[in-house]
Amino acid sequence: MGSIFSAIGRGINAVISAIASVIMAIVGAITTVIVTIFDVIADILCCRCFGSRRSGGRMSRRRGRGVGY
Repeated sequence: MGSIFSAIGRGINAVISAIASVIMAIVGAITTVIVTIFDVIADILCCRCFGSRRSGGRMSRRRGRGVGY
């Protein structure tokens, strides 16, 4: 009789673990999407705020290419 209850308990444990794994996967995917959105917004804001630094880097690259020709 004890083995029957043990098997039922293991089955319930397996079902609960599977449901928890699915929920964790969904939460992980949602978190990844939210973090990616914030990263894109931060990149756009940084491009606007620090645009002079990046344009300076482009200037030096153009000068480097011009020397080679």
